[in-house]
Amino acid sequence: MKNPAPIPSMPDALASGLAASYTGVLSFMAVAEELSFMKAGHRLGLGRSAVSRNVQRLETQMKTRLLQRSTRNVALTPEGEMFYELSRPGVEQIMQAMQQVHELQDGPARGQLRVCSTIGFGRRIVGPLLADFYRLHPGIDVELILDDRITDFTADRIDVSFRNGRLADSSIIARQLAPMEMMVCASPAYAARHGLPETLEDIERHACIQFRLGSGGLYEWEFMEPPAGDESGNRRVRKLMPKGSRIYSDPELVVGALRDGLGIAQVAGYQVAEDLRAGRLVRCLDAYAPQGRAHYLCYPSREHMPMRIRAFVEFYVRRVSGMQAELGLPPA
Repeated sequence: MKNPAPIPSMPDALASGLAASYTGVLSFMAVAEELSFMKAGHRLGLGRSAVSRNVQRLETQMKTRLLQRSTRNVALTPEGEMFYELSRPGVEQIMQAMQQVHELQDGPARGQLRVCSTIGFGRRIVGPLLADFYRLHPGIDVELILDDRITDFTADRIDVSFRNGRLADSSIIARQLAPMEMMVCASPAYAARHGLPETLEDIERHACIQFRLGSGGLYEWEFMEPPAGDESGNRRVRKLMPKGSRIYSDPELVVGALRDGLGIAQVAGYQVAEDLRAGRLVRCLDAYAPQGRAHYLCYPSREHMPMRIRAFVEFYVRRVSGMQAELGLPPA
C-alpha cells in the first residue's frame, strides 16, 4: 500500500480552526447550493440561526467573507465562489466514502474477509462449508488461513478466527460453536495386537503418536482423574507428555498413523468422527476424557461490526452448532 500524499502545510491556527469547523464547511456548502439559510437548515436538520453561526465562524477562521447577505437574498462573494468550487470535490468524496462505509455496516454483505483457523478444523469443518456460504453471500470473498499458532488480530490483519480448547484472552469476543471432545484412539488392528489402555498408567506401555504444535512444543495429553474419594467428588485435571518418537506437525498425518496401526494418540473428535463411524478406529479411556473444551469463533469487537463479518459469524454459528456427528459429539 502506497503512503498517502502529505497534507499541505498550513498555519497551525488556521489548520486547527478548519479541523474544528467541518460543520461550518457543510453549512456553507448547503447555503451556497440553496442560496437560503432556511432551506440549508432544513437540508441539514439544523435551525436557520445555527447554520448562520456555523458560516460566521468559518468566515472568522478564514478571515474572509464568503457570503453576501441581505434581508431577502444570499449570494456568494468571489472568494465564496472560489472556496465552493475548490471545496466541493473534497466534500463530495468524504460524503461518498462515509456512504460506502455505512453500506458495509448496514447494507448488503460484501467485501473481503481474512479468516484464520487451526489446520485440522479448517480442513474438516471451516473449508467444506465455504461453498454454501458463498452461495448465500456471493458478494463476500474469504481468504482462509490455516495456522495452528494463535494469530494476532491486529498484526496479522485477521477479521475472524476459529479457536479450539480453552480461551485465555478475555479481550476478544468468543462465540462457542460446540463442545470439543478429546479422545484416545487406535486402529482395530493395533488394539488386537497390543490391547488398549484402561487406566492413565497404562498409557506409558503403548506406542504413542505425538503432535507438534505450531509453537514448536509437543501437545500435552489432558485427562480428568477419577472423582476424589471424599464427599466433594471433585475431579482433577491431569496432563501427560507420553514418550513417543513418532511425531507429526500435521493433524491429518496423526490420524493417518492411527489408521495404519502405528500406535495410540489423543485427538479431537472432529478429526476422527468419520473413522470411528466406519470402524477404522476405536476409542478408549472415555471415563478420563477432559472437560471444558470447546470450538470457538472469535473476533475483536461487537461494536460497528461490518455486515460481511456479521454474516460470516452468524452462518458458521448456525451451521457448526448443528454438526454433532461431524464433530464427534453425541446427538443433541
